[in-house]
Amino acid sequence: MAVNGARRLSARNISVAVLVLVVIYALIGFLGVPWWLERTLPDRLEQHMGWQAEVGDIRVNPFVMSVEILDLAAEDSDGEQVVAFDRLYTNLGVWRLVTGIVALQNIELEEPYVRLDLLEDYSVNFARDWQANNPPAEPSTDESASGEPVRLHFDRVRVAGGELLFRDYSQQGEEEFRVTPLDLALNDLATWPREGSDSNYYMLAAVGSQTIEWEGDLSIAPLYSKGFIKLGGVSHTTLRHFLKPWLPYQLRDGSVTLSSEYELQSADDLLLSTSNGQLDIDNLDLGLEDSDEPLLKTDSIRIGDIGFGLNSRELSTGVATIDGVNLSLRRDPEGLINLLAPFQSETDQEQADDTAGTDTPFRWSVAGVELGNSSVNWRDEQLRTGADLSLTDLNIRVDELSHQLEEPVNYHADASLGDGGRLVFDGQTTPAPFTLEAGITGSDIVLAQFGAYVSEVANLDVRDGRLSVDGNLDLDQQQDPLTGTFSGAGEVTALDVRLGDSDERLVAWQNLRLEPLEYNVAPARLEIGTVTLAGPAINVIREGDGIHNLERILRPTPADEAGEEPSAGDKEDDKEPAFIFRIGQVMLEEGAVSYTDRTLDPTFATRFDQLRGSITGLSNIAPQQGKVSIQGRVGDVASMTLDGAVGALGTEETTELKLSMEDLSLPMLSPYFGRYLGYGVDSGKLDLDLDYTFTGTTIDAGNSVILDRLELGNAVASEEATSAPVKLGLALLRDRDGVIDINLPISGDLDNPDFSVGQVVMRAFVNLVAKAATSPFSMLGSIADVAGLSGEELGQINFEAGRVELAEGEEVKLEALGTALNDRPALVLNVRGAVSPAADSKGLQRQQLFEQLGVDETSPVSERIPRLEQAYTSSDNRATLEAFREDVAGEDGELSQEEWEQALVDRLITDINLPPEALGNLASARGVWLRQQMLEQYDVPDSQLFLLDPVRDASANEDGRVTVDFELDAR
Repeated sequence: MAVNGARRLSARNISVAVLVLVVIYALIGFLGVPWWLERTLPDRLEQHMGWQAEVGDIRVNPFVMSVEILDLAAEDSDGEQVVAFDRLYTNLGVWRLVTGIVALQNIELEEPYVRLDLLEDYSVNFARDWQANNPPAEPSTDESASGEPVRLHFDRVRVAGGELLFRDYSQQGEEEFRVTPLDLALNDLATWPREGSDSNYYMLAAVGSQTIEWEGDLSIAPLYSKGFIKLGGVSHTTLRHFLKPWLPYQLRDGSVTLSSEYELQSADDLLLSTSNGQLDIDNLDLGLEDSDEPLLKTDSIRIGDIGFGLNSRELSTGVATIDGVNLSLRRDPEGLINLLAPFQSETDQEQADDTAGTDTPFRWSVAGVELGNSSVNWRDEQLRTGADLSLTDLNIRVDELSHQLEEPVNYHADASLGDGGRLVFDGQTTPAPFTLEAGITGSDIVLAQFGAYVSEVANLDVRDGRLSVDGNLDLDQQQDPLTGTFSGAGEVTALDVRLGDSDERLVAWQNLRLEPLEYNVAPARLEIGTVTLAGPAINVIREGDGIHNLERILRPTPADEAGEEPSAGDKEDDKEPAFIFRIGQVMLEEGAVSYTDRTLDPTFATRFDQLRGSITGLSNIAPQQGKVSIQGRVGDVASMTLDGAVGALGTEETTELKLSMEDLSLPMLSPYFGRYLGYGVDSGKLDLDLDYTFTGTTIDAGNSVILDRLELGNAVASEEATSAPVKLGLALLRDRDGVIDINLPISGDLDNPDFSVGQVVMRAFVNLVAKAATSPFSMLGSIADVAGLSGEELGQINFEAGRVELAEGEEVKLEALGTALNDRPALVLNVRGAVSPAADSKGLQRQQLFEQLGVDETSPVSERIPRLEQAYTSSDNRATLEAFREDVAGEDGELSQEEWEQALVDRLITDINLPPEALGNLASARGVWLRQQMLEQYDVPDSQLFLLDPVRDASANEDGRVTVDFELDAR
């Protein structure tokens, strides 16, 4: 019994002891530990971090081994909040401690707040505060310490509603990023290797509208992670901050979304690979620092199927689709292009070889590139006049690209030029070694948009013109130098080019076509089958200073302005030229050349038009024998031909040309005759046969000049005119046919700036005229008198007043004059119609009166008078017919019928008004009639008859007949 009692007492005591221990344990766990933690935790934070911390409440459940901390907040030494949360809960798996595993079954963190500062030295505020409050740790010398880490296991970790304030002081100024909310879920994470058991996680964070989404599986030992990560809607402000040290441009707008699957493993080596990546860039806007000018804008950039292998050194992407690119390029007056401006101050630095430390080359591939709906704007301010060019509707497609640069790549590009025109490129290229095959098509390209570049090298203003080109370009740089060929056809239509400082057209044409066309890059060679030039028009003007407009096309080079002589290397030698050209034939259709000489007064102007023909076999490589055959018209009347043979251009080969002109009107040359002879030209024709031989720059020419019926005009005051009696000289040079036939040989060097073919020919002619004038008797002939008539009688003829009808007996004069002209073809009859205002006016009024009254002038006077008397009676004359007759008869009272008729006519015609042109028409008609009579009745050749301008001041004799004077001249 005593033993049983003792046993019962011992059990009771044990129970009491256990109960007491449990109570003590509970009191310590529920009350003691929270009380101790509430005081120790702030002290520890202050001791080791220098933070001032406050804890709202700490709850401990010793039975489930859980700790719950509420409302913790800590401020750093600057008084700024650095860490805070509403609730932190964790519990420990007790039973797994016996297996050597520290297992935290649940970790729950609600509404955490963390402020992370990246300092100027790239350290963070947590490390700074730790280092400031903790001395450096002494290196451990305990060799018995086990290297086996503690096994930790996290069953479930949850972070909800977190906020991370990241402040970056590492760059100029402060940038702040607030990540909220920050949510994290992590399950089954262990710190030791496990077979077939990986943790999984999910994290979601946001900075405004920017998100980070990360999910997958995770193993710590060994380190392994596989999952998916996505950065969504990353704004340009965020990108600009983090890319600023490496991005040389100002990022003004845009957002980036990047997502990818990945696999990360760290064993002996770090293994990383990504797949199914997608990169989206929207509304990208890049500019230059300190400039508001646009540089690059895009609507969108899409790149899919991105894969990367760190260890395999391989990157691959799907098709890169780029839409709505707007690139604005500008070259400033110093020649700096804005796109390259950020790199101008950088110095060349040696870069490490990407393949150092590995034998595996980096491999990459892009499935293709597609660029659409894009544009490029170019502004060139380095030119004398700024150039603005643009490409719109730009579309580019490139097939697969890869690190295998020797593989061919297909491409296509097309675009419209902003001011007109379309370009299309199709073909294939090999990046290394570089080769290019391109089918090029350009249509209706407006040349005026390139005018600023033309005017940079020449004083030209391209007003209009359309360029079309169609061909194939092949380039090859497998060996230096670059070789290549363009073959195809080209065409320029509606060209209009003028001097830059003039509004007068210089060169124009309707159409210029080159087909077939082949250009070789190295050696430089141009071959054209046929050049067809339709409707060309060239306007050559000699200004008042004696300089031709063509001389003002080329702008002087700095060497020209300094007066420097060309160096020996610049001068031509006997070697083959660096540039070779051959042209099979040039076809000319309806060409025109205008020439104006403003050094003369009046200004000389003429025109070569209806030019057509061909030039074959042009080249600058000897031996070469081309042919020239061109026909045309000069001065709207004369015919022109140019024929000959052309040697190799730019060589010493001989070129022989023959230029012929027929029936050139001499009056058009009157300004030159006035300057050098002192007289204008009233009439005449000119025939030219010019035989020119060119050898190198020397010229030998024979100028056969035929002046037919040259008639000088009025005297012209000119300091350059000869003082010899010009008219006498010309008369003596004429043969019996009135023709001056002379030959004027000349020679000279075309490189001599003082040598001018036109001036040399004119001077030779003037000297010849002066020589003839100083030796008149050697060339003087005689002229016989016209038998039966005096010169005065033969020199005039009488017409009936108001009529184109000769007076009685005048026909004999025409007959005698016709006989004299036929016998002497050297004579020229100038026919000039004339009227007497008084006599012819009455005659015309008489005719009109008789027509109104229906009176036949050929009827007897007795029949005409009654009609006239009746008309007088019907008129408003105050005097009666009888009173008028008595007044006309006078005191004698006798009046013949003719006198009475004339009196009636004189009275009645006072009411008849002639049209203003009546007298002029009568004068012209008389001249024309006389000319026709001489041609048809007396067989006078047309070449001896000239119809001159009528006169209105002819005289009339007592019978009222009008006298018309003839003018006789020699041819």
